[in-house]
Amino acid sequence: MGNNQSNFKFLIRADASTAIGTGHVMRCLALAQAAKQNGDRPIFVMADCSRAIADRLNAEGMKAIEIEVQPGSVEDCQKTIEIARKLNIKYLVLDGYHFKTKYQKRIAEAQLNFLFLDDYGHSESYYANWILNQNIYANDSFYKQRSPDTQLLLGTRYALLRREFWAWRGWRREIAPIARKILVTLGGGDSDNVTLKVIQALENLDNPDLDVAIVVGGSNPHYSSLEKAARSSTFSIRLLQNVTDMPELMAWADLGISAGGSTCWELAFMGLPSLTVILAENQRAIAETLAKEKIAINLGDYRELDLHTMTQAIADLLGSKTKCAQISQRACQLVDGEGSERVLMVLEGEKIRLRSPQDRDCRLLWQWANDPDVRNTSFSSDPIPWEHHVQWWRSHLKNPNSLIYLALDRDDRAIGSIRYLIVENEAVVSINIDRRFRGLGYGTHLIRLGTQRLFSNTTVPIVHAYIKPTNKPSIKAFSKCYFKFKENISYCGQPALCLSLTRQEYIQEYINNI
Repeated sequence: MGNNQSNFKFLIRADASTAIGTGHVMRCLALAQAAKQNGDRPIFVMADCSRAIADRLNAEGMKAIEIEVQPGSVEDCQKTIEIARKLNIKYLVLDGYHFKTKYQKRIAEAQLNFLFLDDYGHSESYYANWILNQNIYANDSFYKQRSPDTQLLLGTRYALLRREFWAWRGWRREIAPIARKILVTLGGGDSDNVTLKVIQALENLDNPDLDVAIVVGGSNPHYSSLEKAARSSTFSIRLLQNVTDMPELMAWADLGISAGGSTCWELAFMGLPSLTVILAENQRAIAETLAKEKIAINLGDYRELDLHTMTQAIADLLGSKTKCAQISQRACQLVDGEGSERVLMVLEGEKIRLRSPQDRDCRLLWQWANDPDVRNTSFSSDPIPWEHHVQWWRSHLKNPNSLIYLALDRDDRAIGSIRYLIVENEAVVSINIDRRFRGLGYGTHLIRLGTQRLFSNTTVPIVHAYIKPTNKPSIKAFSKCYFKFKENISYCGQPALCLSLTRQEYIQEYINNI
């Protein structure tokens, strides 16, 4: 689907292995998916790549180049720069603890714009254009030794969640009266087989009604021992490999047991009451801070795990609906699932970003639609009753050919909306800007980003805008976005101008000018 542009705007340098896990690549995948939704073609460059990760990237339609170098070495850096220049990359993304000061400095000296993903300030100095630390404890004291122009993106509002989570934005969990469904996910590698210890702790609960789903990474070397434990268990255990729909599992579960890494932000987004295990030193601050804020239960360092203590902690959470509800509520407030879009907005220097509307936006859209100026420029000037709007809203949610996006600024204020109605493979567009933000140029940005989203995610060959001849601001905004006058028509019984933009014109005007 989408356009046929040949440029690669984003190059992502990250690795995955049993030793370092899959977290670096998977959070970069979230950023790549958001970029792809905007019409870009991210490319991964990897020195270490498990078969499972390679298959996942391939399934996502992501190009991956494997390089035979020592990760983090001079040769690694030189090869990465060479590939970036050859592909005329606009942004380089680095995610890995082996990309230290000298590596970053060489990238900067090569005059490549790059985003550096970090967790705990592991580098002596920083040369990136942007530093992203999505953790709850992130603060600028980690990055005192940074370039003067480096921009910091800190905290869970920038948490990177993959595409499968996007459909769950606005979803709210119902806490089960009796918790019995448990999700266990301890990373892609789990080289020390901590998962087996968790199974043993669950066995100690002596509860045959438990229903346990265990996500086992494709690079986990202990699958056979886990399989044996599952077969002999007194309760139901499912071993799941290479899972691509984690939110479905998280929605199913009543309780989660996870490593203290990036999965914590996914669990928080889904409002799943959870216990965390510290599997690596870089997870300690996450687990401890979440526990301090009463967003998760910290089981501690895996090397010091005591079966009795772990069993008791699990039993306490399973047995308290009140505690589960409190944890779930706090967790939902921590991550809203829009971090990737915020990051891309900063990198691209955009004034606004787009997101799909949620049920809570229904009233806002109604208020915008009934603005007196909007009614005057509409082809039907009658006010819209609330009941009619709700019916329309429900119809929109069921109609795959009705696309609506809300525009938000950098302060997450709702600026306006853009809608596409697709009929017989042609789209009709309409926009609405909140009266507080009219006359500030947001309309042009909204049309440009909406057009990008439409042509990147559908096969529609052309989009039309029907505008009243007296609506000069709208005509001007669409014309700035390369919409061309096509004809004078009668639309809804009134005179109208038809301005159109074809996919080919979009590629020629937008893509070739990147």
